[in-house]
Amino acid sequence: MFSFLSFGINDVIDILLVAVILYLAYNLVKGTSAINIFIGLTFIYFTFMVLKAFDLKLLSSILGKFVNVGVIAIMIVFQQEIRKFLLYIGTSGFLRKNWRYLFKNNINNSSTQVVLDIDALSQACINMSEEKTGALIVIGRKSDLKFFISTGEMIDSSLSNRMLENIFFKNSPLHDGAVIIQDNRIVAARCVLPVSEDVNFPAHYGMRHRAAVGITENTDAIAITVSEQTGAISLTIDGEINSDLNREKLIYLLEKNLYSLT
Repeated sequence: MFSFLSFGINDVIDILLVAVILYLAYNLVKGTSAINIFIGLTFIYFTFMVLKAFDLKLLSSILGKFVNVGVIAIMIVFQQEIRKFLLYIGTSGFLRKNWRYLFKNNINNSSTQVVLDIDALSQACINMSEEKTGALIVIGRKSDLKFFISTGEMIDSSLSNRMLENIFFKNSPLHDGAVIIQDNRIVAARCVLPVSEDVNFPAHYGMRHRAAVGITENTDAIAITVSEQTGAISLTIDGEINSDLNREKLIYLLEKNLYSLT
């Protein structure tokens, strides 16, 4: 009856490998809308294994039906995450550049938080608003934005209002696409973002706003847009657009949402 309690070196290796895979999968969906589904599926699977180990046939058979179609369900639910993951690991130099990062991610998150230069960021937005220079700026929080960073041009520059204004200057080769900021540094420019597929998306917003909604629906990032037509400044978080912001409101929303995550 208790034969399932036998434990050997193979079991240790098996458990460690599963733990590593679950850890990497968790990092992939962390901060996205898929995290709750991931946790739910993981809970169902481990519950099924416990029930099966204790030979509770009725409950294990019921949960087994969910587990049997689990692969198909995962492919459907996580299709965007799986696609991003496969594309990312297929990029040149993935293992060489990122193997340390994969296992240090939680350590880095627990370190001292880097404070964003909100004054420089807000000043750049105000200046671009007055000039009606279109801009799309993504500010990373806890979600992993490596895939989106890899679609653009690496910058790795300190954050300043002049740097942002130069990037989005109309004659600049980097003005199309999004700038991604992490740890108070401009990491990349000309990045490609996912666009929202909401059929009820307001028609008066352009593609920058649709991309801002798309990235904040898929991650916990904050997106700031400056309209090229009107110069209006908007801040988008969790798919919700806060529009027509002045400098004070922009600073307030940034401080409120950036430092609410601890």
